[in-house]
Amino acid sequence: MNFSTWMSAIQQRTELALDGALPAPALAPGRLHEAMRYAVLGGGKRVRPLLCHAAGSIFGADSDTIDAPAIAVELIHAYSLVHDDLPCMDDDVLRRGKPTCHVEFDEATALLVGDALQTQAFQILSSRIPGIAPARQLDMLHLLALASGSRGMAGGQAIDLAAVGQQLTIGELEFMHIHKTGALIRAAVLLGAHCGEAMPDALENLGRFANRIGLLFQVVDDILDIEASTATLGKTAGKDAARNKPTYVNILGVTEAKAMASKLRQDAHDALAPFGEAALRLHELTDFIVERTF
Repeated sequence: MNFSTWMSAIQQRTELALDGALPAPALAPGRLHEAMRYAVLGGGKRVRPLLCHAAGSIFGADSDTIDAPAIAVELIHAYSLVHDDLPCMDDDVLRRGKPTCHVEFDEATALLVGDALQTQAFQILSSRIPGIAPARQLDMLHLLALASGSRGMAGGQAIDLAAVGQQLTIGELEFMHIHKTGALIRAAVLLGAHCGEAMPDALENLGRFANRIGLLFQVVDDILDIEASTATLGKTAGKDAARNKPTYVNILGVTEAKAMASKLRQDAHDALAPFGEAALRLHELTDFIVERTF
C-alpha cells in the first residue's frame, strides 16, 4: 500500500470512529451535540491520528486498538481549535473552509463544545480498550492529560496570547510551540506506541522524533500563513502577521525559516533510524508535513 492510499484509509477510519463516538443530534441537548459534530467531522488533515497509527504500527499494534487513542487526541485538538477561534482568543471566522463554531452557532455554545469535546476524549480513552492492560491505559490517560493542560497545549496557548506584540527570541518561541503545538503531537506518537509493546528506549527515541516533528509542523504553518491563500488553507491567511504575533517567519525571515524546517525534517528522520523499515509511515508523514500546502 502506498502512502497516499494508507493515509486515505486511516483518515476514513478516523472519520468513522469519530462519527460513532460523538453523540447524535437526536440526543438532548441536541444543539450542543450538533455543534460538536460540526466542529469535528468532515474536515482536517487528521495528522495526529495518522501519527498515532503510524507509531503503533512499528510495534505491531492492531488498528482497532489504536482507534481509541487516535480519536481521543483528535478530539482534544478539535476542542483547542474551537476555543482558539473564539473572540477572546484569536477571534477568527473561518476554520477548515467553513464558518468557525462560534460564528455558525454562538459563543456560549462554542465554549461548551470545547468543554464537551475535551471530556469526551477522556471518556473514550478511559473506556475499556481491548489489548491494553489497565496499568498501561492509566499511563496513556496521564500522558494525554499532561499534554493537554497547563504544562502542555493550554499552557502554550497562554504563552502565545501573552506574546502578542512582543519580541521573542528563537528559544522563547520554541518553548511556546513545544507546549502549544508539540505537546499534543508528541502525545499522539507515544499513545500509538503504547498500543503495542514499546520498550522504554523505543519510547525515548520516539519522543525525540516527536519533539522535532512538533516544531517542524509549526514552522511550516508559519510559512504557509504568509505564502498560501485563505482558500487553500481553509482558514484566514496572514492572521498571525495582522495580529502582530511572533512567528518563525517574522523572527528569522522566510529563507531561514525554510532552512530551519529542512534541518528539523532531517533531525526527525535521523531519530527514526533505530526502527529501520518499520518506521516507514512516520518517515512519510514527516515529508508530508513539510511538503503540504494547507
